[in-house]
Amino acid sequence: MTQRLHLVFGGELVDPTKNAFKNVDDIHIVGIFPDYASAYDAWKSEAHRTVDNAHMRYYIAHLHRLRDEETSASSTEELE
Repeated sequence: MTQRLHLVFGGELVDPTKNAFKNVDDIHIVGIFPDYASAYDAWKSEAHRTVDNAHMRYYIAHLHRLRDEETSASSTEELE
């Protein structure tokens, strides 16, 4: 069974109309979640916690989409 991992992260943006972080070193990594539902719950919690700051944004990254399971891995991608 293929895992569908999701990363929830966020931070303060330079401009609320763009997706550039003010300080990459200050990005808040909420966590990696095994399914979209739990990632969404974590995202929603952080988004609500920071709702009063228009420059704060949280995102859900679909980690499983970063890897094509049909393509062989390079020798440096997977270590045995």
